[in-house]
Amino acid sequence: MRRARGGRARLLLAALAPLWLAAGPRAPFERTERREACASYHPLRQPHFGDTHVHTAFSFDASALGVRATPRDAYRFARGESLGLRPYDEPGRARRSPPQRRPLDFAVVTDHAGLLGETHICKTAGLPGHDSLVCRVVRRWPLLAYYIVNSRAFNVADPARYSFCGPDARHCLEAAEVPWRRIQDAAEEFYDRSPACAFTTFVGYEWSGNPDSNMIHRNVIFRNASVPPLPVGYLDENHPEGLWRRLRDECLTPDSGCDVLTIPHNSNLSGGRLFDVQTPAGDPIGREEALARAVMEPLVEVLQHKGDSECRLGAEGRTSADELCGFEKLPFGRMDRQPLTPLWGPAPPRSFVREALAEGLLQEERLGANPFKYGIVASTDSHQGTPGLVSEEDFPGHAAGGDTSRVEIPRMPDAVEFNPGGLAVLWAEENSRDALFAAMRRREVYGTSGPRLVVRFFGGWTYPDDLCESGRFAAQGYAGGVPMGGDLPPPAQRVPDAPVFAVWALRDPGAAGQPGAPLQRVQIVKIWLEADQSRERIYEVAGDLHNGASVDPASCQRRGAGFDELCSVWRDPDFDPSQRALYYARVLENPSCRWSTYACNAQGVDCSEPGSIPAELVACCDGSLPPAIQERAWTSPIWYAPPVPSGRLDSRSSRFPSGSRK
Repeated sequence: MRRARGGRARLLLAALAPLWLAAGPRAPFERTERREACASYHPLRQPHFGDTHVHTAFSFDASALGVRATPRDAYRFARGESLGLRPYDEPGRARRSPPQRRPLDFAVVTDHAGLLGETHICKTAGLPGHDSLVCRVVRRWPLLAYYIVNSRAFNVADPARYSFCGPDARHCLEAAEVPWRRIQDAAEEFYDRSPACAFTTFVGYEWSGNPDSNMIHRNVIFRNASVPPLPVGYLDENHPEGLWRRLRDECLTPDSGCDVLTIPHNSNLSGGRLFDVQTPAGDPIGREEALARAVMEPLVEVLQHKGDSECRLGAEGRTSADELCGFEKLPFGRMDRQPLTPLWGPAPPRSFVREALAEGLLQEERLGANPFKYGIVASTDSHQGTPGLVSEEDFPGHAAGGDTSRVEIPRMPDAVEFNPGGLAVLWAEENSRDALFAAMRRREVYGTSGPRLVVRFFGGWTYPDDLCESGRFAAQGYAGGVPMGGDLPPPAQRVPDAPVFAVWALRDPGAAGQPGAPLQRVQIVKIWLEADQSRERIYEVAGDLHNGASVDPASCQRRGAGFDELCSVWRDPDFDPSQRALYYARVLENPSCRWSTYACNAQGVDCSEPGSIPAELVACCDGSLPPAIQERAWTSPIWYAPPVPSGRLDSRSSRFPSGSRK
């Protein structure tokens, strides 16, 4: 059954309040820290919007490109305060200050662990290595240093430290203690431990592996203030397995009070390496490796500044068209191929999240364990220290490459292939570290391309057709099944009927001066195994595919009808109980202007007079550049596994590997 409502959007809290006040989920989260109790606690959980991927001047690449924001500045911006951005005038005043129109609920500064100490040494007179040739190049020619240092420390399979780090890299490791301490101090300073629970921070960093220019990066997020003495970077461990081993040894030990997870990102630029199914020695992964990976990596980042990683265009095994798969796709599969885009073919297999989810089903069939059981989030990868700055209209660029905005205000704020990034949304009882971390661990999360859409997704076997009208959507959703990120419970009968999925979406009400767009439709994406091959299908389950909505690129005025709210109860018409499967929801807004359209309009570009267009704005008149986009949200999947034959071990009934914690 479907339900859709138009007219003015109801206030967000008014829409959600009746859903939160019924009986809550069965299992509360564990508390691991001392803090005042949150005055606002909702048993049926509420959505918290944030950014799990943010860089500041503590990251070598951001610093070399002229960024001055510190972790403290980033958290101030996330809370709604202003932040000046490069370029700076002679007295050191920032010449740009984009607005943060809506504060976030949480944020994580994830500066690169690699070169954390080296960056501090090159900035701090008197430290060993400050007067080295490398540091002098960094200070005198930062853009040159950006390319040279990246090629040695990140873009190779066997990275090496510079000699000024001293024996066993002692000088650089000691220097890294200072920024690592400041990262922790900033997270503690801006974490609201009062009953208001207005803003939450996490201590984190990025492990930035880039072997042969294939991005296999991970964001590392700690549950509380108990963290290792130093972050583990790519220069310390050049394989993800080494990172996870170090995290188990230094964090996930009994009585340490430490807990951690990692979030892989930019699979679109990984050359297929981010979702490897081989060990570093080249052997196929086994059951233990699959389980260990699933414990360490419950989430994956589907979209950020450097493109969308959801799905491959024209993928084999797709039984229905997916015309929406082209959203924010990069035309290259590795960053070093960006200047020579036309010369390269498509990205290798397992370069997209949907491919990894399908591979996880295949591995689970083979091993009884799924290494790619991912919940889905999105974030910005801002290198400006601007968490949550996702407005298409206000986009200032993300300072993640060699651009000119360190010395001048650019006509086009970023390479046109890139985008403002998205947001991570966590369903939790309260806005505290423990509650939000528990949401990430159980995968009750979703990502958006920027808008603050509210989305619920439940799966079960007996949801009633009138669930959308019941006034108890969340209460019945939890009571009768599982939320996004969960496994369908065993059915009551031996040969089950088709599973039932309930999805509910509320439009973004928008911010002052920037009203949110109406919803257009809701889809469910199904991936399943058939004859040892993965298949996928897209189902339209709510809204109106043919609502005629559009946007005028000249004025960015939206046209056409849409919905404030969409809700549907859907049964899989093609269900086969013998086939392993997963399902996730995708929610689409009506079309709106892309950031590049706003930027081209602001520069007064007139494509009818090509001779008047500066070289840096030629892309404004390139017909391949989309003037409009459809903003969206992706939920975490819900998984179905066929009944386990007697005597066979299934991953859902097995224990976590030794050294890891539930």
